[in-house]
Amino acid sequence: MAVTASSKPSESEPEVRTAAGVLRGGREAGLAVFRGIPFAEPPVGALRFAAPQPVRSWDGVRPAVAYGPPPPQSGVLGASQDAAGDDWLTLNVWTPDPDPASGLPVMVWIPGGAYALGNSSLPEYDAGRLAGSGVVVVTLNYRLGIEGFAQIDGAPANRGLLDQVAALRWVRDNIRVFGGDPDRVTVFGESAGGGSVAALLAMPRAAGLFRRAVAQSVPGTFFSPELAADIAAACAAELGVQPTVSGLSAVAPARLPAVGDAIHAKMVQWRERWGQVAHRPIPFAPVVDGDVLPATPWQALADGAARDVGLLVGHTRDEHRLFSLIDGVLGQVTHEQTETALRMLAPGPDGARRYREAFPAAADEELYELVNADWLFRMPSLHLADAQIAGGGQAHLYELTWSAPGLDGALGACHGLDVPLVFGNLSSGQTAMLIGDPPSPAAEELSAQIRGAWMAFAAHGDPGWPPYDADHRLAQLFDTPSTVTAYPEETSRLLWQDHAFPALPLLAR
Repeated sequence: MAVTASSKPSESEPEVRTAAGVLRGGREAGLAVFRGIPFAEPPVGALRFAAPQPVRSWDGVRPAVAYGPPPPQSGVLGASQDAAGDDWLTLNVWTPDPDPASGLPVMVWIPGGAYALGNSSLPEYDAGRLAGSGVVVVTLNYRLGIEGFAQIDGAPANRGLLDQVAALRWVRDNIRVFGGDPDRVTVFGESAGGGSVAALLAMPRAAGLFRRAVAQSVPGTFFSPELAADIAAACAAELGVQPTVSGLSAVAPARLPAVGDAIHAKMVQWRERWGQVAHRPIPFAPVVDGDVLPATPWQALADGAARDVGLLVGHTRDEHRLFSLIDGVLGQVTHEQTETALRMLAPGPDGARRYREAFPAAADEELYELVNADWLFRMPSLHLADAQIAGGGQAHLYELTWSAPGLDGALGACHGLDVPLVFGNLSSGQTAMLIGDPPSPAAEELSAQIRGAWMAFAAHGDPGWPPYDADHRLAQLFDTPSTVTAYPEETSRLLWQDHAFPALPLLAR
């Protein structure tokens, strides 16, 4: 572990003493920034596929000025496959005032990426603008793909979620020296990060580690152990090993993402066994294993598991359009593709017919977009709010309806558009392509409004609009201008109102 002899910290090199040792960070735009802080031991060697273990302490001063290496991850969207070290379980802290007396609210970001890619060093997750308004922001890495989510014989389930819990425990034990209040922690995340937030709300191991939660575009995909184990067996077979700790430990971590990508590319061949996730395709997701994750988030929240946690949840209007672009079908969806999507994804035995009757003026492409968006993100997010209030808690609901001007406006209010708006990074990172260059004054104004709402919620639980309830179903629509109105996707809500979003089963053995 790289450390230096201790010397007196300077104004430009702030130091803090954590439970494991002294860290030296840097200054950026008036903030103290600490990067690459280990919150657990590297999960390799004897710790491969194990629950995260507490980080060992160090002597002297550890530099904290560079991001830790990203966890091994999918190359489907072009992420680097170069192994850069095995210290994947690190986090980063931006703070306006690293003074234990500051007592600032804390926001902990969980990156998304289909539980298979993504890491905290991406430029879109730089938290300088967010923290600059008076909040301590933490971003973190967790194990992905086979390492983090495959159901492996001899290993705990949901290792990626256990990594997130370990990071939250680190926050509880250390954030005060960075100026944060450990009793005012808000977790927030988008896509797989939003699904992780939903899972944390349902996990006994995470109870008490955060007071509030922001779940952006929550995926409805949670696996049964049987489905997850069957997918893991297919991954192991691709390598010619058994789906066990000993079998997979013989394979270098850097090799595993390519195996997940290979299964992803041909999942359709398992459609009769794996069902909806083979249609999408989605090879990795949290597993409702009965221990780490005792129940789906919707069931757990309806049972009151998070009634003492404030919840802010929502989605974008055109969630699926980005995926239509990635899949190469934007503007080219066929009648057959629409019929298949309706048959596979619409709820109930007559879901396809009900969708066509509910949206009589919709052409094939619009129906294709709607059923994909509703199944994967829109209705799971709405149902999370419903479950929270059914369990005696409070929820605030939003929908992002502002159409992105980037890419000639082709993607509307698509999946991921909220990320640059929440962080205020409108001209850096992949998601900035949605905003347009240069960012318009309207984009800057909307970003400031959303950042303000998220920070107000983190500070005192009120993002600035009334709570959601079953009678009025009020939602904040983020647009230019923004409005508060009844949730606008009422037709979809009625189509899905009796769907429970259960753990997805293995259809054939």
